[in-house]
Amino acid sequence: MNKNHLQDIKNLTLPELTALLIDQGKEKFRAKQIIKWIYARGVTSFDEMTDLSKVLREDLKQRFVISDWSPEVVETSSDGTRKYLYRLSDGETVESVRIPMEAGKDTLCISTQVGCAMQCQFCLTGTFGLTRHLEASEIVNQVCASLKDGPLQNIVLMGMGEPLHNLDNVIKALEILYLAEGCAFGPRRVTLSTSGLVPQMYELAQRVKVGLAVSLNATTDELRDQLMPINQKYPLVELMKACREIPLEPRKRITFEYILIGGVNDSRTDAKRLVKLLHGLRAKVNLIPYNEHPGSAFKSPSRRTVEEFQSYLLDRDIVAIKRASKGQDISAACGQLKGKLEKRDE
Repeated sequence: MNKNHLQDIKNLTLPELTALLIDQGKEKFRAKQIIKWIYARGVTSFDEMTDLSKVLREDLKQRFVISDWSPEVVETSSDGTRKYLYRLSDGETVESVRIPMEAGKDTLCISTQVGCAMQCQFCLTGTFGLTRHLEASEIVNQVCASLKDGPLQNIVLMGMGEPLHNLDNVIKALEILYLAEGCAFGPRRVTLSTSGLVPQMYELAQRVKVGLAVSLNATTDELRDQLMPINQKYPLVELMKACREIPLEPRKRITFEYILIGGVNDSRTDAKRLVKLLHGLRAKVNLIPYNEHPGSAFKSPSRRTVEEFQSYLLDRDIVAIKRASKGQDISAACGQLKGKLEKRDE
């Protein structure tokens, strides 16, 4: 039997799997049993699902495969950050990063595309261009593989790719990750980062609950047009309008990511404009000092500049968190490990 012709069961949501089983004359509750075996118990063979009949197990084996990922490369930083590179079935590669937080509550940063079409000037992944979207199973498998290294507190869709450019697969992956019988990540533990695809931001809010982070990085259209070409299509006025109109859960805030680039967007004037942009919004700002990489034209800001920028926001009652750069002694920025390996393989 050629396994290449079998469907990956990890591409199915609970309603899809339930409908499929009912069509086959099976009981509805079997779907939750299968989900529990795959995600909560981590089995990779239908033969291990001992509470299913032998007939059903054989049926499943004829139709499906349970994909199981192991990283091709793992780099571990002195601060505990772990970078994983996965080789996909078509030979392409994607990355995810496990970031240690306080009290052992790790965060996993996952990818949603091979490469990216957004061409943000400060992002190494943007230099690869977009190769293809990841399937739901390929998004979910980054989480499943990382769970083998220990529990995860939070997931952030901030790795390679623009999640809202791959909206259907991303929503399907979130529905799978949220399953109580499976990985059981609630929406409060998952954050999706976008460069600002405005129509898809509205659609996302209608279809699934997830924390929203907006990659802002500039306070004028002139600069944001240069740094993030998507701004030419959806300028700041449209982006900020969407941020104000999208409904928020009680006590939730929209996160704005602001990569501080030395001499580019880190001045007192930038801080003043940022305060004005966020006026009246339930917002928090993640200040991220730029992580330099070989070949980049941009520089990291000074520590003093970062502290002054943060203080300006805090003094005006804006929640502003300085994100420490993790994994600086490994290839932890998006695309660095992929870029390094592809250069080696040339």
